[in-house]
Amino acid sequence: MPQNVYECLFILDANRYARDPNGVSGAIPEMIQKLDGEVLANRLWNEQRLAYPIRGQRKGTYWLTYFRLDSSRLSEFTRACQLNDNILRNLVLKVDPRLVDVLVSHAQGKSAEPEPESADTASKEEPAAEQSEAPVEKTAE
Repeated sequence: MPQNVYECLFILDANRYARDPNGVSGAIPEMIQKLDGEVLANRLWNEQRLAYPIRGQRKGTYWLTYFRLDSSRLSEFTRACQLNDNILRNLVLKVDPRLVDVLVSHAQGKSAEPEPESADTASKEEPAAEQSEAPVEKTAE
């Protein structure tokens, strides 16, 4: 079967994550590797208040993971996520093969964009303060 790249956003139990961040987040790559998958990027996304309580929790830790997995094993991965008490919710999306490199490098904190302009070309542009401004008319009310 073909291996696809997937993006998964997890909402983790914030209390358990605060007590043992490495244990809670480390379980995610372990689940993927047990299914003969490959983790491409794995990182903390955000921690914030939830829109509504999930299992009595009002705060959640958002965790983003990109991984490569055999498409026939995806249902096993989903089931493993449901059985993990640290995971409140998760969403798995298949990534378009043309976007894999850009998304993974962005998640890893690497820049996939071209180099910024040099100082020579930046100095040729007019600063915003020197541009002409239209006079402002005052109207009587």
